[in-house]
Amino acid sequence: MHPSRPLRRLSAVLATLVGLAIAQAAPAHAVVTDGDRGSGPPVTLPYVTAPMSGVKWSDVPKTYWARTAIDYVAATNDWMLDSDQAADGTYAFQPDTLEPRKLFARALVRAFAPATAVDPTITFNDLPNTDHFYDDANIAVQLGWMQADADGNFLPEDPVTTRMVHRALVLALGLGDVSANLDGLHTHGGYVFDTPKDFGTLLLGMRLGLRYNHGDESLDVGPDSPLPRAEVAWSLYRATTEDSWTTDSLRSQYLTMELPNLGQAAKRIVQFGIDYVGYPYVWGGEWYQPSPAGYCCGAQPVGGFDCSGITWFVTKAAAGTWDPTPPRTYKGWALPQRSSAEMASAGGKIRFKALEPGDLMFYDGDGDGVVDHVDVYIGNGFSLDSSSSYAGVSIVYTAEGWYRDHFVHGRRLIG
Repeated sequence: MHPSRPLRRLSAVLATLVGLAIAQAAPAHAVVTDGDRGSGPPVTLPYVTAPMSGVKWSDVPKTYWARTAIDYVAATNDWMLDSDQAADGTYAFQPDTLEPRKLFARALVRAFAPATAVDPTITFNDLPNTDHFYDDANIAVQLGWMQADADGNFLPEDPVTTRMVHRALVLALGLGDVSANLDGLHTHGGYVFDTPKDFGTLLLGMRLGLRYNHGDESLDVGPDSPLPRAEVAWSLYRATTEDSWTTDSLRSQYLTMELPNLGQAAKRIVQFGIDYVGYPYVWGGEWYQPSPAGYCCGAQPVGGFDCSGITWFVTKAAAGTWDPTPPRTYKGWALPQRSSAEMASAGGKIRFKALEPGDLMFYDGDGDGVVDHVDVYIGNGFSLDSSSSYAGVSIVYTAEGWYRDHFVHGRRLIG
């Protein structure tokens, strides 16, 4: 984490507290705390060689956050090399410009299906077959990676969103059957949850690392954010450099995923939590929008959650005007502690094998004897989790790997 972030977060919290204290005294439960430094398993980025094409950028500094990704998708490869060479020999990538659907379709086809033939039966009202981008749009729709709207329009100039990009790349990687199972997330007894559009591909995209976790949280994007070209470059770079063992591991975890039969309280937690899969990781974040005026717990520039923040959001009962109630249909349970370490210090300690859906799970990620990560167990080895590793909220398999190895104990909130 950037060293200035805890100070910035604390300053925001203090400013909020001082301003509100003029009008009213703070209730006893209001406590100023930071978010969690611990943020899940470490991330290993793929090794790629320096671009050999001689492409030089006029608008992408060497220190730019997505420089490696941009080099890979537009210099080492030509998938997103969309501008002509300037008189000085450089190219403009336009990293902050929103990526239109027509350019994304072209990048997809170049990267994953360069030899696929056009299907002449697929046509679009707003993209004639004589258009330069028709073939790419046709192939992207033919393969199911992108979709036309209900009126038969491709909408070539509309920007892509996180949800669209994750859908296309996850399907291009051959995980369509896995995402379909997640779209129908259900319990052993047949209770089916109401999942959002493209829930399965959004979740798998998070687990594949297609989202970048920004140090400047104002740059973080949500599930339906229109994406600038730099974000798309990052996602395409990650998808095209994935090791086969990663997709194999996700297939083994999620292809037959189902949850155990759940009580009403656990069902409500799961149903509410899945609506926030894909929200970004925000250190100290516990709200689904930029924090409202007068919010108790510190300003955040975008909606998003750290690990204890999502735990608060789906489980904690509100306690007064300093503690707004999330937009859910249930009250929640007493959880006055804010950080994972504070949460772990209260209540009884539950062993891994004794965990039940709705329990909190605590981890010591760096082995220093202090809890630094928490998530909410939802059954059959799965937990609702927010980590910087996956750049936000996802459902992770905790019965093996980093999560199992670093598990400390659980805590029960609901009976």
